[in-house]
Amino acid sequence: MPIEFTALSQIAGLADTLPTADAASQEGAQARQNQLTKPPGSLGKLEDIAIFMAGWQKTDRPAINTAQALVFAGNHGICDQGVNPFPQAVTAQMVMNFEAGGAAINQLCRANGADLTVVPLDLDIPTQDFTKAPAMTEAETLAALTTGAASVDTGADILLLGEMGIGNSTIAAAMACASFGGDPADWVGAGTGSDAEGMALKALVIADGIARHGTDDPIRTLANLGGRAQAAICGAVLAARAACIPVLLDGYICTAAVAPLAAANPALLDHCLVGHASAEPGHARLTKAMGKPPVLDFAMRLGEGTGAALALGIVKSALACHNGMATFAEAGVADG
Repeated sequence: MPIEFTALSQIAGLADTLPTADAASQEGAQARQNQLTKPPGSLGKLEDIAIFMAGWQKTDRPAINTAQALVFAGNHGICDQGVNPFPQAVTAQMVMNFEAGGAAINQLCRANGADLTVVPLDLDIPTQDFTKAPAMTEAETLAALTTGAASVDTGADILLLGEMGIGNSTIAAAMACASFGGDPADWVGAGTGSDAEGMALKALVIADGIARHGTDDPIRTLANLGGRAQAAICGAVLAARAACIPVLLDGYICTAAVAPLAAANPALLDHCLVGHASAEPGHARLTKAMGKPPVLDFAMRLGEGTGAALALGIVKSALACHNGMATFAEAGVADG
């Protein structure tokens, strides 16, 4: 059944009704790993990834035949506060670049075998400036959640998520700070090129926004401080969970988009891996708070889903070893 969003208050409780990983499939995958021609544990995180995939695909021999990559794009009213050195017109220009195949995400999806779809969300209507009002109404947030959910190919074997939007690093820092606490300055980075003065301004506007809206309701943070792209990411994550599709999140902006879900109920993200460690300083703090160590660390901070697309190659490698290696018995090798 497709997932439906009728009220923000329903979301935290979804973890009680959505599917969970299949323990029997994970046990079967672990048993196979123990029989392969290698010392147990010698492939490190590749083994963990194979077992993770087995649980969500509900088979001890998981495979990726269809990988879907979704990049959501939105514009943010907080840019009225001067938090980004680039005009918001760049968001639409970059969407055109994605659609023309000229961005980094296009190349990485092509190289790693993912089908890319770019989803712009009302780029001509930025959200509200969250220092003055909630960024989105509940109706706007639910609409973006629904768009994200509807964008998911329920026949995919894995979902990659990314986003684009001028002002998004301020949104990410605000959502991370509201979800997990601390000083706004702890979560702020350079983004697309802010200097020390620009980062100080980001911290000030985030403090203003959090003081105005509070932190008592994690899901309401998505409406108060987030954006359409962030809500769409959350909708896609929840739709993937309903379909038992494992998810690769991109870096800081994408991980921060789902921080309200993690703060409301960490189990909502059990089917998600973080693709890479962003060079944005808040990301290490965020992945630690969420208990989700990144798959890769290539010192990237581009966004667009590029870290998730790169990590897809690692996941495919994990499954190639899991499914293609011989067991000791098949190879005629003594296992001790």
